[in-house]
Amino acid sequence: MKIAIYGGTFNPPHKGHTSLAKSLIQQGLVDEVWLLVSPLNPFKQAQTSEFAPYDDRFRMTQLAVKHHKGLVASDFENHLPRPSYMINTLNELSKAYPQHQFVLVIGADNWERFGQWYKSEEIIANYEILVYNRPGYPLSPDVKIVDTPLYDISSTQLREKIRQGKYPRKWLNAKVIEYIVGNDLYK
Repeated sequence: MKIAIYGGTFNPPHKGHTSLAKSLIQQGLVDEVWLLVSPLNPFKQAQTSEFAPYDDRFRMTQLAVKHHKGLVASDFENHLPRPSYMINTLNELSKAYPQHQFVLVIGADNWERFGQWYKSEEIIANYEILVYNRPGYPLSPDVKIVDTPLYDISSTQLREKIRQGKYPRKWLNAKVIEYIVGNDLYK
């Protein structure tokens, strides 16, 4: 099976995440998309005070993908050494699941600084990378660009709305909203 690894903090997971992942499957680019909840993103270590606890982010991601065929919430990276370097994650996934082919999915914002990723050349040499558009980040033709809808929303913006007492159903799954309210997250 061809599986896309879509890593993120998912803080919180939103409909942009799930819609993009579903689009990859619908286009026949991959068979499944694993939303890999990162316990500690090396580029976001300074922002950890903004993070909901890992278990909450993973549970919300499970709720967000629950009724979407082919989407899987994965805690695989939570069992690896920290910080979470994608090359290590991909290599460990390949060892644990040799029957699958793993593909990395990242946004244009991450592609712009991909050269700063730990062992980025090794990732390029060993794994297919699918890059999706993000507003404000032009892409060069030297990368495989996937045609997915643009979602002009971020988890940062959603956390701010939640702090203001707003829970935009346009962007958040109803079960995720229930979880956020029930666990008093992002206040």
